[in-house]
Amino acid sequence: MAPVVRSLLETDLYKFTMWQALLHSHPGAQAEYVFVCRNRPQFPLVELKEEVERELDHLCSLRFADDELAYLAGLRYMRSDFIDFLALFRFQRKFIRVQVEGDGLSIVASGPQVHVMGFEIFVLYIVNELYFRRFGNAAALDEARRRLQDKIALLREFAREPGGRHPFEFFDFGVRRRYSAQWQEEVVATLAREVQEYFKGTSNVWLAKKYGLVPIGTMAHEYLQSYQAFGVRLRDFQKAALEDWVQEYRGDLGIALTDVVGMDAFLADFDLYFAKLFDGLRHDSGDPFEWGEKALAHYRKLRLDAGTKRLVFSDGLDLPEAFKLYRHFSGRTMTGFGIGTNLSNDTGIEPLNIVMKLTSCNGQAVAKLSDSPGKTICKDETFLAYLRQLFGISTAA
Repeated sequence: MAPVVRSLLETDLYKFTMWQALLHSHPGAQAEYVFVCRNRPQFPLVELKEEVERELDHLCSLRFADDELAYLAGLRYMRSDFIDFLALFRFQRKFIRVQVEGDGLSIVASGPQVHVMGFEIFVLYIVNELYFRRFGNAAALDEARRRLQDKIALLREFAREPGGRHPFEFFDFGVRRRYSAQWQEEVVATLAREVQEYFKGTSNVWLAKKYGLVPIGTMAHEYLQSYQAFGVRLRDFQKAALEDWVQEYRGDLGIALTDVVGMDAFLADFDLYFAKLFDGLRHDSGDPFEWGEKALAHYRKLRLDAGTKRLVFSDGLDLPEAFKLYRHFSGRTMTGFGIGTNLSNDTGIEPLNIVMKLTSCNGQAVAKLSDSPGKTICKDETFLAYLRQLFGISTAA
């Protein structure tokens, strides 16, 4: 059977944008990323160990092709020295290990951050695809195609509603938890063909290149988390991360992620300076309606026109929820909707809820204090307690 990973370009755009920023600002950082499965699989993931090992061997044999590097170089925010770095880059097998942990898998990538941060998305979709191969394809894909046509019908029904002040736009964010590479490609190709007035891009850079779509993404939690260990005053880590992003991208990639230590703590740091420089905000945990209202109230307080800003929603969305959010906010601000698992892995088989998160940087713990219960990640309870105290976050988060 063909290897799971087809190209080093087949990862989320924000991996490249964070990679470039960290290569320029903190090239010597050391980091550790840990795989976690949050739900109970239908069969033990330990059964996949040998296959995962082989797939990682294959991943570490790949290089960027010349046409892939040329594509990345054509994105105006990518710098020539970063493209030169990628031309030389190969994943190093010594930086990632797979071990048995009960009936599950322990997968840990550790080493220089610019050499290990890229493993995340590949590990997630390797595990996912190997897992779902065990269920057989035919019936699952028949059901997935039926559900995709239902989604397209929903979009066509939605098209009969009166238009809002701003258009409805959604994107594919499904590479990390997809059913398979072939199925995600079929989904993206179908949406691009059938509902191009609404479907505006994909985070999967390889598919964006192949189908002439806009690659979508800016930053993830790991980027801001890293600044908890970069020697700035801990209370100022968000401001330091945002400032370095502004200096790196000079107006491009202007959607900021808000939930590394919760929305309230983020807005306390997101002053007029940053609110003017960033185009908008991305939601990834907590109640999206409450989050959006807080964002709009913040813009009002700063006397900024929210109609010129964008709120991007990306937390476990499906189209009905996206429509509700659009109806609620579209008269006041631009919106965008990143839909992941519900597009790339809606087959009738329960998806895996897997992540691979940054747990330490430069030898010290880092944390994500989510607005959603169960999403907080930190391996050092003392550091977590200190972070909560510093930012005034309750233990319920």
